[in-house]
This record gives sequence, C-alpha cells and structure tokens, in this order.
Amino acid sequence: MFDRLENVIGSENIDKLSSKTVAVVGLGGVGSYTVEMLARNNIGKIILVDFDTIDLSNINRQIEALHSTIGHKKNEELKVRILDINPNLEVLLIDEFINSDNIDLIFKNNIDYLIDACDTVSTKKCLILECIKRNIKFISCMGTGNKLNPSLLSITTLDKTIYDRLAKILRKWAKDNKINKKIMVVSSSEQPIKINSKTIGSCSVVPSSAGILCASFVINDIIKS
Repeated sequence: MFDRLENVIGSENIDKLSSKTVAVVGLGGVGSYTVEMLARNNIGKIILVDFDTIDLSNINRQIEALHSTIGHKKNEELKVRILDINPNLEVLLIDEFINSDNIDLIFKNNIDYLIDACDTVSTKKCLILECIKRNIKFISCMGTGNKLNPSLLSITTLDKTIYDRLAKILRKWAKDNKINKKIMVVSSSEQPIKINSKTIGSCSVVPSSAGILCASFVINDIIKS
C-alpha cells in the first residue's frame, strides 16, 4: 500500500511514521486535507478534533463535504474516509469545541504532534500554550480566507508572518505574554482580497494547500528525527 512512499523514504521511516500519533484540531478546509495527507503517509494514529456538522457552504473547500454528507458530523465522515484509505489506522474522535476548560480531552492522550487548523483565536492560544508547556511539537495554520494564490503559502515562524490578520493578533499576544519560543505556522504572504461581504471568502486551492503544508511539516520532521 505504501510501496511508492517507501521508495522515497525507506522502510525505517515507514515504520517511524506508523508509530506516531498526531492530533488535528479543526476539520475544515485546512484540517480535512491535513488529515487526508497524514492517512496517505502511514501515520499510525490520528486524533480528529471537531464538533461541527457538514453544511452546504462547506462543499467548496472541505474534503469530507459532499451533498450526500450534509448534516453529518465532520469527524465521523473523515474517520470513514481515512479508514478506507488505510484500514490499519487507529482513529480517535473528540467531538467537542476545545477551550481552556476541556483542553485535557486532547492532551490526556499520548500525542507526538499537534496540528492546529481551527479558526478560533482563543482555542489557538490554548493549544499553543499547552504544547509549549508539554514540549509537544506543533504547527498552527494562520488565515487562508480571501486569498487566491497557494504559491504564497509557506512554513515559517509566527514572527515572520505578513499580510495575515490572524497572525497579527497572535504575534501581539505572544509578545505581550513574553512567549520567546518559536511558534511554527503555515501562513500566506498574499495580501487579502477586499470583498463586499461580512462573510470571509474562500477558494479551495489555498486552504487545501495550507493543510498539505501542515501535514508535510509533521511528516518531514518525523523522517528527519
């Protein structure tokens, strides 16, 4: 099943990937593609964290969103999908909105990496602090809305981000709280497109690419470790 991957990274690294547990928080346009890439690269256990259901508006950018899955739970649909990709996967569902009161639902598990693909600033702050405290490797995805050019996405550190409103909020928070540890992020240097709507626009090529970069960060870190 993973012969083509093994040709690139070798059998030892295939085994490394299968021994790791990765938590993905947020299963939308970014997180759903992250999960797919982890499953297709032999990660052994994936923890899917999302409380939301699939809506018609999700179809343009979320891998689990189909007309046939509208109204279904995102985490449950992704579980079915990734087990069909790799039946040997271990999948754990956390069907909650994560905040400071219930964050232990994630960290009571023995996780090797956390990928933050959620939209809520308060949750992102909690996840970053908890990962730093527990010395767990993580990457946090910044804003992908109102952007069209996936080639301007990169894996970088929070302090080097530009043209990203979400990253700007977190940069100030990190500075105010004297967080000196480098915070790894996926962020776009593209200036957001101005739109005449209160609803953030989204073109699927950007969040999907951001999700793939998040997965790539984890996969490559495991291989080089």
